[in-house]
This record gives sequence, C-alpha cells and structure tokens, in this order.
Amino acid sequence: MNQRFDAVVIGAGQAGPPLAERLGKAGRRVAVIERKLVGGTCVNTGCIPTKAMVASAYVAHMAGRAHEYGVRGSEDTRVDMQRVWERTQGISGKARSGVEQWLGGMPNVTLLRGHARFESPTMLRFGEDLIEAESFFINVGGRASVPDFPGIHDVPFLTNTGMMELRELPEHLMIVGGSYIGLEFGQMFRRFGSKVTIVERSQRFLPREDADVADAVLAMLRDEGITVHLGAECIALEGKAGAIRIKARGNQLCEQAVGTHLLLAVGRQPNTDDLGLDRAGVALDERGNIKVDDQGRSSVPHIWAMGDCNGKGAFTHTSYNDFEIVADAVLGQGGRRISGRIQAYSLFTDPPLARIGMSEQEARKSGCEVLVGTRPMARVGRAVERGETVGFMKVVVDGASKELLGAAIFGVNGDEAIHCLLDTMYAKAPYTTVSEAVHIHPTVAELLPTTLQSLA
Repeated sequence: MNQRFDAVVIGAGQAGPPLAERLGKAGRRVAVIERKLVGGTCVNTGCIPTKAMVASAYVAHMAGRAHEYGVRGSEDTRVDMQRVWERTQGISGKARSGVEQWLGGMPNVTLLRGHARFESPTMLRFGEDLIEAESFFINVGGRASVPDFPGIHDVPFLTNTGMMELRELPEHLMIVGGSYIGLEFGQMFRRFGSKVTIVERSQRFLPREDADVADAVLAMLRDEGITVHLGAECIALEGKAGAIRIKARGNQLCEQAVGTHLLLAVGRQPNTDDLGLDRAGVALDERGNIKVDDQGRSSVPHIWAMGDCNGKGAFTHTSYNDFEIVADAVLGQGGRRISGRIQAYSLFTDPPLARIGMSEQEARKSGCEVLVGTRPMARVGRAVERGETVGFMKVVVDGASKELLGAAIFGVNGDEAIHCLLDTMYAKAPYTTVSEAVHIHPTVAELLPTTLQSLA
C-alpha cells in the first residue's frame, strides 16, 4: 500500500515532535516514524534517566557527610540499586509517556511505529508500504561507539544504554574513556559504593578543556577514590564476566586492576547507516553525519537533518535549537542559522562543569587580546554555607571589544549561574553589563561581577 504525506519526520527525538506539531498546525499532513522509543536518547537513556541516577548518588554522598552538618544519620548507609532503577525508570517512563500523548494529540500528525529506509529522494520503504512525501526531516539520533579493540568480542561490556538496566551494584566498574558519559557514571557508581577505575588513552584529561579546568576535575574524582589511568594506548581486553582486564601499551597499572563490569564510553556515532541515504542522494561526512548547510538542509534540498545525526552539536539543547532553525527556514522568515549558536554544554558530575564559548587556550589561538578572571568557589558564600567549595569560576574576555569570549564554572550551581554570561554573549553586550550589575546575595551568580572585575 502506498501512503502520501506532505512531510515525514524520521525519528521522535528532541527535534522531531515539536517540528511535527508546527508543520501540522500549519495545515500539512505529517507522518512521524519511530522504530523504537519516542523521546530519543535524552528521555530514554540519556539526560533524564542519568540525571535521576546522579540525584540518587548525590543523596548517598551527602548521607555519608551528614555528620559534617551536625546531623546524626545512620552509620550504615546503603544503596538499594533495585530502588534506584525503579525510580529512574519511573521518571524516564513518565517523560516518554508525555511525549507519546503529545504526539497523539497533534492535529494532522500520524505516528507510525517501525523502521523506514529511503527508496528514492521522494519515497520511503516502511515495511510492506511505500511512503511518498514532499519533504523529509531526519532526527534519528546516535548511539554509543564500540571500537574494534582486541578482545572486544570475548568479554561482556556495557554502553550507556546497558548501564540504565543495571539493578545490581558492580563490585568494580572499569570504564574505558574519560568522556563526559564515563565521568558521570564513574562518580555516580563510586558514590553508590563501587570501586571505579577509568582508563583514558590521552595523556591529559578532558583535552577539550583548559589544563586548569581538567586538572581540577581530575583531582575531584581522585579525591573521591576513583582510580584514573592516563596515556593508555593500544587498548586490549581480556577475561570473562566478573573478571575483566584492560591492557594498554606502556601502562601496566591498569592491567593489574581486574573489574567485574566494563563500561565503554569512547564516543558516539550517528544512526545513519541503515536509512538508505545513498538511494536518496544524501551526502555524509567521514563520521557518518549527514552534511547540512547553516539551516539544517542536506545535499538534497527537500531533506533536512536535525540533532545528533548532523554532527552540529549532539546535545539535547542543540537538537531542539535545530528544530527552531529548520522550522524558521520552512515556515518562517529563514533568518536563523546554526552558526549563530554559541557553544554551551555541561559535565553533570557533582559539582558540575559548565562551559560556554571559547576556552582560554582557544581564545589565545584566535589572536584576540585575551583577559582572564578567576575566583575559587571557596570565595562564594553560598558554596561555603553548603559545604561544597570544590572548583572555581573562570571568564575569558576580549580586551579590545570588551565582549565575553567564554567561561567555565566548575562548582556548585555553576550549570545554572553560567547562563548570566551566556545571555550577555548572545546580546553582544560588553562584559561590564555583568561586572557592574548587582546580583542577589547569597548566590553563586553573585561572584560573577567580582570575577569579571579581576581581569588580567
């Protein structure tokens, strides 16, 4: 049977459903095709469930520190992983149900369950059916990369998806990759009570960050009892379930650690390899991302790509912004651009590391007249009162234009406070907009003006 729609959205992640709603309200007949779970990575195996687990780990950690606050807690704090799993799945499931109900109530929108592949630039194969449309919007997300390490097929391993299914506490969790996913799970399970070892092939931790920021995060993890091995090249795996060893050239230390569970956190790849994109004439880059222009349009003018599969952000917030840009191009004035987006992301350890714009090392390479201001979290009244003084604030300014170039806040509530600076950057306002502002006391954000007054 052949079906015809004005538009087809492939994938119901963060960008797909809101675009379908906008198109449907504009009078277009829209099909949303989802082969697995609506909501994408964020709702099902990413942001929402992992941050729910981070919250459980935070409570476990603070329970162990209760005596520091004059509170007499139990001497025997234990983590019930079954209950942690139930809470996490409940939160994730509620979010997924919300997206399903939202899709079900959209005018002119039909949700189809199954896998679709292009037969041509204007037609999809969907089971036994063919679906024709004037335009296609691809929002298929990504998945964890599984490198071809020697021994990879001989030992059991987990990715971020498998970690969501754990109902028992690993005795010793081994993590390959010092990525944001690896660090969040590493700290989380250390606080739950696991022994944790992180093996990273780079000689320096978090190479995207400035050395002082990366060193501070590394020190925090080691202070919590996490073992970190750097410079682990030519990684190989051996062993069996419950006894897994990681071998690396020139790094015998990690070989001495035998883990019960193994997490691979070495990056992600787009879900573009089974869509028949070659039949549609859609161009991919060397990593499998769909090549798009500044508005999300692929090499085929009526086929668009949003979210992780276009290689332009790989965050929930950038995926949603892709929807806004594409919707503006299709239904609006077409003035929004991907290039207008300022880099912004956070590592959700405790405390979090929030980053916007350029790092100091990037700013200096750009040739700008760089000014830098820093302040330790130990100078922040709110952090002192809460007993959470790990980390520091750092701002980078262009001395010639007086505009903010970037910032990093590694500290309690830094992932919220940094938006004061991000909004100032979008406004292209001088840094004095913040440095001369009067912020509420006692908050974390109140030290941002002081930090900017210390530029040198």
